[in-house]
Amino acid sequence: MRQHFYRARNFILPVIDFFYPPFKKLMTIQTFRYLATGASNTLLGLITFYIAYHYIVGSQNVDLGFYVFESYTVTLAISFTVALFWGFFLMKYVVFDDSKIRGRVQFFRYLLVCLLNLFLNWILLKLAVEYFHIYPTFAQLGTTAILIVVSYLVQRNFTFKKTVVPDYVAEEGEDSSVSL
Repeated sequence: MRQHFYRARNFILPVIDFFYPPFKKLMTIQTFRYLATGASNTLLGLITFYIAYHYIVGSQNVDLGFYVFESYTVTLAISFTVALFWGFFLMKYVVFDDSKIRGRVQFFRYLLVCLLNLFLNWILLKLAVEYFHIYPTFAQLGTTAILIVVSYLVQRNFTFKKTVVPDYVAEEGEDSSVSL
């Protein structure tokens, strides 16, 4: 299975990296890849949101008997589920491929961050729709912009952080190789 992931990665990376040179002075390649893959995942999420809202769920609330969910909340859950797996693949194999943290730990952390984002997204979407009376699709666009920044910082510094080797360990390694 992993070979398929790497084959997809080897297809995606040259496409993204082709567009990097004009941005080289503005950001690192990793940041550029994050923005490019994040944009594709965000677009997938927004398209899924639109299709689910207009063609699957509609504007009717969903009554589960014990709780009535607003239609846009159900739509958000559908969009979240679709984008979760595609986003993890992109983050793990395209953007943060230098992280040495085990894959299942990365996925668990990624899921936690995504659930935090989902909660924040739900709160912001609810505020925008119910209190500011913004149309759900436009409200989702606004909340997405806010969450992009939050997500990048948390993914880079928590989910896929690099393991830093302390200086004294590197120095000990150099000293032992010299004495051989």
